Amino acid sequence: MSSESTGSTVTLKVSPLDLAALLCSRVCHDVISPVGAIVNGLEVLEDEDAPDMREVALDLISKSARQASARLQFTRLAFGAAGSARATIDLGDAENVVRGMMEDARTKIDWMLPRELLPKNRVKLLLNLMLLAGMTVPRGGVIQVAAVGAAPDMGFSIASTGVSARIPQAILPLLDGVPPEGGLDAHAVQPFYAGLLAQDCGLVLGFSQDGETVTLSALPA
Repeated sequence: MSSESTGSTVTLKVSPLDLAALLCSRVCHDVISPVGAIVNGLEVLEDEDAPDMREVALDLISKSARQASARLQFTRLAFGAAGSARATIDLGDAENVVRGMMEDARTKIDWMLPRELLPKNRVKLLLNLMLLAGMTVPRGGVIQVAAVGAAPDMGFSIASTGVSARIPQAILPLLDGVPPEGGLDAHAVQPFYAGLLAQDCGLVLGFSQDGETVTLSALPA
């Protein structure tokens, strides 16, 4: 068994403009693949020399459109403004976007959170932690998310179980605000942003591993 705590004491300084630009780049990165697939499917439909590919192209367009919609709905809550500074978000809505974004033939979501309204940054943190949890089971598995405490000060425990489960060491410094050697980019901004959210919520992030289960916790400081 191994255990690591990030402390969530973000030290890396990023200007608001740079942070906004990096998060926008991250959103574009998430949706460019399904949107590109839609474009490819439309090009096949327009090709009069490939009538036998029409059904395949329509299936590709349909699947890619659903994927793009799911990713946009998720990133709108995970990275977007989602109302005023004091807004709350329904955990039921969070569950829906998580399932749409992450649940598939390889990965199952076991959502054990109550249907509650939580401050928006706490829900944004939860969604970002779910992305990190997905990284711990690269070959798929079961991701179980449970509450620690009660609303509005709820923390979270996310246990990911799967073959080759691992703690991604590269993201631990980012959660603490330590920049990668090449500087912060669109790929690294998501765990860095999760660290900012945890700090704002007064929660400390921690990873532990026991066999093929990695647990990510967000607990009161």
